[in-house]
Formats: sequence, C-alpha cells, structure tokens
Amino acid sequence: MIDTATACTREEFAGEDLVLGRESATLDNLVDVARFRRRIRLAPEVEEHCAKSRAWLDDVIARMRAGEKVEAIYSVNTGFGSLAGRQAFPSADDAAELSRRLILADASGIGRIVDEEVVRATMFIRVVSLIQGYSAISWALVEGLVAMLNADVWPAVPEYGSLGASGDLIPLAHIALVLTTAPDGSEEVENSGEAILDGRIVSGHEAMAAAGVARIPVGAKDGLALLNGTSFSLAQTALAAWDVQGALHTAEVTACLSIEALLGFGDAFIAELHEARGQKGQIAVAQRMRELMHDSQLITGDRDNDPVRQPPQDAYSLRCVPQVFGPIADTLEFAFGIIEREINAATDNPLVFPDLNRDLKAVSGGNFHAEYVAFAADFLSIAATEIGNITERRIFRLDDGTLNRGLPDMLVDSDQVGLDCGFMLPQYLAAALVSDCKTLAHPDSVDSIPTSANQEDHVSMANNAGRHLRQIVANVEVVVGVELLMAVQALELRVKAGRPDGTAVSESELSTAARRVSAMLRSTPDTQGKPIAHLTRDVVLYPQVRTAAALVKQRAVIAAADAKG
Repeated sequence: MIDTATACTREEFAGEDLVLGRESATLDNLVDVARFRRRIRLAPEVEEHCAKSRAWLDDVIARMRAGEKVEAIYSVNTGFGSLAGRQAFPSADDAAELSRRLILADASGIGRIVDEEVVRATMFIRVVSLIQGYSAISWALVEGLVAMLNADVWPAVPEYGSLGASGDLIPLAHIALVLTTAPDGSEEVENSGEAILDGRIVSGHEAMAAAGVARIPVGAKDGLALLNGTSFSLAQTALAAWDVQGALHTAEVTACLSIEALLGFGDAFIAELHEARGQKGQIAVAQRMRELMHDSQLITGDRDNDPVRQPPQDAYSLRCVPQVFGPIADTLEFAFGIIEREINAATDNPLVFPDLNRDLKAVSGGNFHAEYVAFAADFLSIAATEIGNITERRIFRLDDGTLNRGLPDMLVDSDQVGLDCGFMLPQYLAAALVSDCKTLAHPDSVDSIPTSANQEDHVSMANNAGRHLRQIVANVEVVVGVELLMAVQALELRVKAGRPDGTAVSESELSTAARRVSAMLRSTPDTQGKPIAHLTRDVVLYPQVRTAAALVKQRAVIAAADAKG
C-alpha cells in the first residue's frame, strides 16, 4: 500500500532530484513530479540501455539509405492502422516525414485544457515508459521531455480525443507538437502546438523559447514512440487514485468525529467483530477508527466495557464504516498495483527487442490498449462514490434534530429558531455532488466504438474513465470537507448542549484526535482570509467549504489527527 504521508512541497526537494534509472518509478514519484514540481534526471546507464533498440532501427534506416529493399516495418516504413498494409515506403526520408505527419494529424483534440499536473504526470510517465528501452526512440527526445518537465513547460492539452487504445494518440500529439520540429529542424511556428505561459495560451515555439528548451527534430518511428501509449489516461487515473486514498483516510477521521458528536457506540469497532469476517481492509479501517477514538469519553462500549445504552446499535452510516471503507481500501490496493506497474510499462507499438533470434526485431502487439487503466479507474470511481455516499448520510444525520441525539436542527443554536439556516444547504450541496458521482461512476470500460476502418475494433475508453474518476474524487473531497465543517461544529455544540439525559460534556471528554482536528480547522483561514469560526448565525459558507475541501486534498486532516504531542 502507498504511504499515506502528505507528499513534500517543492521546497523540500531542493537539491534532491529524482533519478530515473533501472529501478521502478512509484506513484509517490509521479505525484512529487506532477503536483509538487520535483526535478528529475536520468541515470547514466539509461541511455546505453535504450541505445540497443535504436541501434537496430538505425541499421534499418542505413540499409534504406544504401538502396537496399527493406521489409515492411509497421510505423517505420508503413502507414498506420488500416493503412499499414498498403505499401512500404522506399525512402529513409519518408520514415522521418511519416513521424512528423503523424504528430500533425493526431493533434486534433478539443475541450477544456487539462490541469498542469495531468500534463506533467503524462510527460513523466512517457519518460519512464521510453527508458524501458523497447521504443527505439531518438535519445534527444527523451532528454527533451525531461528538460520540459524541469523547466515547467506546460503544453496545452485538450481533455477530449483519446479512446484509450492505439494509445492516447490525440492528447500525446498535443505534447509532441510542442517538443518536436520537422525532420529538417525547421521551427514551423504554426505547427508547434500550444502551451500555457504566464496564464496565456501561446505557441509551443514561444513557450519553449521562453523556457530555454530546444525543440527536437523527429526521425524514424519517433512519432509513434511519443504518441502510442497509455500515459495520458494513466496520468489522470494515477493522480485521482492518490486523491481517493487521501479522501478515504480523511473520511475515516471525519466519520470518527461525527460518531463522537452523535454519542455513538464502540461495539461496532471491536477487533474480534472484524476478525470474525477476516477481510483485510475492514480489519484495518476498524483498527484505525479505534485508534482515533480510543480516549473519547463520548463513545460508549468497547471490548472491556458494556455500553451504557441498549440496544447498542447506531445507524449503518456510523456502525458500518469499516464494512464500507474496508472494501474501498482493498480496491485501492488492487488499483495501485495496476497503476504502478503501468507507470513502468512499455506501451507503444511496435516494440523493438534486439535479442530476438530473428531478423525482424520490431514486434507488433497491443500494449497500448488501456483496459488495465480503464478497469482501475472504473473500480475506483465506484469505490470513491461510496466514500461520498455514506459520508453524505452522516451529514444528513448531523443536521436532523430527530436523529442527532439532542443537537440543534441544522447545527445552529440560533437566537430565534428558523431565523438561521445553519448547515442546511451544505447538505444539499453534498447530496447534489453524490448524485453526480453516481452518474459518473457508470463504467466506461464496458463501452467501445470501432475506429480506423475496423482495424481498431475494440477500445478501452480509459481516458473517459480517468476524466470521470477525477471529477468524482473532486466531488467527494467537497463532501468530506462538508463533514469536517459540520462534525467540528457538532462537537462544539455537544460540549455546549451535553447529553440527552442532561449530563454535561466537557471538552476534555473529546478524543485527542477530535481536539487536534478541531484546533487545526479553527486556526485555518477560509478563502476570504476570515477565520472558520463556530457558526452562531448565518454567514456566507462557500469560502469555508472551499477551504475544507482543500484541507481534504492536502491531507491536512490526517496530519492533524496523527500529530504528536
């Protein structure tokens, strides 16, 4: 399982470049580079490793220049897709021109320009894929991608176009346009793509010049090596998976705060209960929640003490958290395995294997087919939706004066009942977002539309799956953020209102984790710079909701709950 610690900031990476060599890159590495701008460099042995496949291709090109008849090699001297078998081009110059025209033809995307972190993650994955040594790409292009990342060049990549098979051709072409020039080195500004520079969309030529990064002429097979792979779909899925994990572990904390505020029962978290089922994720979530609530005096019942009220059963959204979050944790572990293997996968076509005992070292296959990525994204979309689904039910319960065990309606102790709406509308917001998630969680991987004159007759739709997963987890971060705001408010009201039987509650009876998280929230300014204070009358809430969602994304709630001292 990936470490749950918050990733470093860029400042913490000063003087500590990530070295990419023969060891596998990790999801942590991807997040560091994509989200926190960690610089990368290539280990010395990588170029030598990659040179083997390129040497075979260079020999083929040399034979073509010498006038020898060369067999048809897909993407080197043939067309693409259904055009592959029409003819083999006789000229070595045609092989380089083929690469350039492929990049030009495939840059046909449309839609919103995707976030910079998605483009950075895509370029990182492409570098890692290419240095596996099977792509026969010109080494200068690998170095060019590294230089772009380190100089923070942000190619403008539209969100729509990839089918998740034949690779992410369209989005990757929008990156390749910025990186590459025509084979003769001519700049062709109008064919340099687009990039974001100082908040403006400019030509790729201008962005690269401003960054001091040279654009690279393309040669034989370079076009498909840059375009044919799962990098874009995987980038979206990988970043979203990281965020699903953060949302899950944050929701474990906010669930515990809600359970405390609602005077929940501890029986539902006793270790023996979960060990009797034997599901790893469920056991781990229950243990985590016991640790968070272990010193709370608002929870009644544990393995050594009877509950004080009977029957000791809360609603499912409280007592079944381990049974819901456990399978989400197990799904994450499964998906992370797929993601990390795919980061280190060679996914273009054909791949060149110099050690084969045959003359044609280029092997045509289908590693570009992103079914693995699509499945991971689809599974996580379902799992992440369930985080929001059960969390919204706790939010609803906190608001309802008939369900929240003696707290005020809508969690506002108003001077005049009905004058203030309190947290009524954040529950509306959560409900709207969860409903959106349910629609977006329909699996994309079960869809397919044939392309390329039916040569490419089954596709994964991994890009759609990744896009939808990113939206789902963004929704869920808001829902968990709303629970954070409301659970802290509810705990403070519990201290004020006491228990339904009239006994008082002191702040010291709250769990240590609850006190730490509450202190963190109350000391954090909202997006308008105002304190996130206890709500006593209606105020504009969107600045608080946005800040709470950001705290979820940054894993600040987890850090506060786990703080030492």
